[in-house]
Amino acid sequence: MDLSDIAILVEAIHAGSLAAAARRLGIAPMAASRRLAALEEQLGTRLVHRTTRALALTPEGEAFLPYAQAMLEDEANARAAVRPSAAGASGLLRVTASVPFGRKVVTPMIPDFMRANPDVQVDLLLTDSIVDIVAQGIDVAVRIATLRENALVARRLADNPRALYAAPAYIADHGAPTTLAELARHQCLATTGVSHWTFLNGARTVRQKVAGRFTASSVEALHQACLGGLGIANLSAWDVKEELAAGRLLPITLADAHPEPLAVWAVYPTARLVPPKVRLFVAALEACLRGG
Repeated sequence: MDLSDIAILVEAIHAGSLAAAARRLGIAPMAASRRLAALEEQLGTRLVHRTTRALALTPEGEAFLPYAQAMLEDEANARAAVRPSAAGASGLLRVTASVPFGRKVVTPMIPDFMRANPDVQVDLLLTDSIVDIVAQGIDVAVRIATLRENALVARRLADNPRALYAAPAYIADHGAPTTLAELARHQCLATTGVSHWTFLNGARTVRQKVAGRFTASSVEALHQACLGGLGIANLSAWDVKEELAAGRLLPITLADAHPEPLAVWAVYPTARLVPPKVRLFVAALEACLRGG
């Protein structure tokens, strides 16, 4: 397969149309259309549904897209690996992450990263809202999710295990649930607008309805409410290390399920020509998450 044809597919999905992709890649729209058609013919399947204004991935296109993005990223990394070392990381690196993860994980690793890369400046945006990284000029977003963003390039950095936690005072007053059915009768501290938590029972996914007197749009607020004894929270392991060590939170284990694990992802707009500053930051964060 021709990587330039694959780049047209990825850029077209990212840009929303073949015409926009062609402008970004500096080729004629007709040429972009022909090369995308050639890629589909080579693969023996249709990858996108074409309309006059937009493109939509077919199921086969959705399955192929992550591999396409990976091939482009590998090419960019291979090119970067053989560049002279003088062409190192430099310039402004704009990063976004959620408030708690940014405060507890990303911010502490940045000083070492900046000392190792003295020509890089970092602008860190911490927000619990999903940022449009293209519109806001973000180089890399660090997200914790089961990611499904076809228009962006995502690299899985590490697992993000979660568990149920409650304060000793809550357990003393209400007891600890041992099954999903019992959990449904407890005060659950959920994000605003969320009425179900996802669990795994073996290979089976279970959506359990939860409710409580307190909800919040911020994970940090839910964390504090949990510490205050208002209910049971579904939190990431990295978010409760200190409280667990001090005995201020206790883990709750259910016999019939456990919270669905998420993953930490590095998300950036395109795999083409990823700057050294982005590649080095993502590598440093991955090493931090894996204890390296």
